[in-house]
Amino acid sequence: MDIKNFTLSQLEELSQKIRNRILEVVSSNGGHLSSTLGATEIIVAMHKVFDATKDPFIFDVSHQSYAHKLLTERWEEFATLRQFGGLSGYTKPSESPSDYFVAGHSSTSISLGVGAAKAIVLKHEQESRIPVVVIGDGAMSAGMAYEALNELGDRKYPMIIILNDNEMSIAKPIGAISRMLSSAMASPFYQRFKKKTEQFVDNFGEGAHYLAKRFEESFKLITPGIMFEEMGIEYIGPIDGHDLKSLIETFEIAKGMGKPVLIHVQTIKGKGYEIAEGKHEKWHGVSPFDLKSGAASAKSGAKSATQIYTEALMAVADANPNVVGVTAAMPSGTGLSALMEKYPDRFWDVAIAEQHAVTSMGALAKEGFKPFCTIYSTFLQRGFDQVIHDVCLMDLPVVIAMDRAGIVGEDGETHQGAYDISFLRLIPNMTLCAPRDERSFHQIVEFAATYEHPCAIRYPRGAFFEADLPESLPFEKGKAQLLLANDSDRLFIGYGNGVGRAAQTIALMEQKPSLLDLRFVKPLDDVMLRKMAALHKQWYVFSDSARLGGVGSALLEWLSEAKITDVSVVSFEYDDEFIKHGNARMVEESLGLLPEQLAAAINAE
Repeated sequence: MDIKNFTLSQLEELSQKIRNRILEVVSSNGGHLSSTLGATEIIVAMHKVFDATKDPFIFDVSHQSYAHKLLTERWEEFATLRQFGGLSGYTKPSESPSDYFVAGHSSTSISLGVGAAKAIVLKHEQESRIPVVVIGDGAMSAGMAYEALNELGDRKYPMIIILNDNEMSIAKPIGAISRMLSSAMASPFYQRFKKKTEQFVDNFGEGAHYLAKRFEESFKLITPGIMFEEMGIEYIGPIDGHDLKSLIETFEIAKGMGKPVLIHVQTIKGKGYEIAEGKHEKWHGVSPFDLKSGAASAKSGAKSATQIYTEALMAVADANPNVVGVTAAMPSGTGLSALMEKYPDRFWDVAIAEQHAVTSMGALAKEGFKPFCTIYSTFLQRGFDQVIHDVCLMDLPVVIAMDRAGIVGEDGETHQGAYDISFLRLIPNMTLCAPRDERSFHQIVEFAATYEHPCAIRYPRGAFFEADLPESLPFEKGKAQLLLANDSDRLFIGYGNGVGRAAQTIALMEQKPSLLDLRFVKPLDDVMLRKMAALHKQWYVFSDSARLGGVGSALLEWLSEAKITDVSVVSFEYDDEFIKHGNARMVEESLGLLPEQLAAAINAE
């Protein structure tokens, strides 16, 4: 959609149409809502001033990029948002050349922008191209953003950073005076005056430079911009992120400055949908809902694994004052909100800082506390070095609780919890375990609360697979539980939620195999596995994880070391490819992992 020649009134009308389209689709499909509604005018102004066909448009996380999708030839296709085979909820270059980079994890945008700026300079294209980065104030809580700003301020590459501030100011502006000064700094007059002053003082030595700098700083001290200015990055703002005229004028000024510029834009989350406007966390990402009332569509009554974790952790925290915990910007998503409310001095949200979360818990463990570090599986990838260096190297008793392990559905490739077993299993001193149902989850948290070594627990998004199985026994390190013993050459080995998947598969088979709940993938139960190897020669592995380095790999390594050569292993873990987004059941069907598909495949052997 070419909007270069649109009038201001046409752009305002377009912004409202975009909001209506976002509300129409997200209320039906689910997705991110409040932040993307708030960013609508920013994105419209970006497309008015810049050119997405040549200027890298880089969206941090990119959950706020829906308006960008709608402006880049995906208006009708937008109805397929987050559906299997449809549009991604994030930017994706395979969808459109206007999507510069895949994004889904936070705080990568400024680094990408710096890389793009370097390439533009090396290709001598700085006269015709400029990176444009959109980053939210939440993403500015991660250290990676400041690493990039540090280099950018030193190198001075031309680049535009739009700080979408929809929660809080970086430093609180002081009333009308701050707004007046910020508007003045964004004006063409101010920028011309500043440039002329710089040229003037160049002729009068260091003394003039010092006086000019002090004069400018005396004004900027009462604005949020001094931090960025001290890093060597021009600051403009804060400006109203819903005022298209101001946005367009400011973007035009910044575009012509030939240096790194941060534009501080203040927006209202959920703008245009009154029910969601403001600081309402539940409207950040939503399931399908009724557009008129805002009420969520009916959900399954089954208790989620996250709810069970909250109850289990609360029980051990009530009993032991040394139990503490942390999450990284996901207190609601990880279930830690209730513990933070009850024990605000023992449970913390450290913002988008997984590395800091893990390392800080290492120090607490050294001081005699029992930390539970609760992070989505996909985000723990960002704390991998810290798990090695700051937890396992000193054999500290930190519990890593990994929510969203396995297929997460509509968030897709960037969020699937597929790799935690593979990358944690290789670390010395680490113990890996997983519950299969509500009772075993309580038992595993009780086990972890007294365990004196690093320990990682994985559990799924949503509810566990339902299965009629013997009751879970208390957890002992490295001990499996045999759930079903049958006179069969086949043994199903389940890990975590894979136990329920295996049980549902067995229910569809005429010849019933035995079923083992592995419970621990590190260390493995040597005694139990030797017993199983003597009785069953065909092992089938069920685990919601990547095959490479996963549960099947661990069992094959064990068989090799035990010199057992007459047992075959078939793993139903994920293939070596990124898993697409969409309804979880449809994704599993595409991978051949539904119980009925698995039963048919095994029976066909």
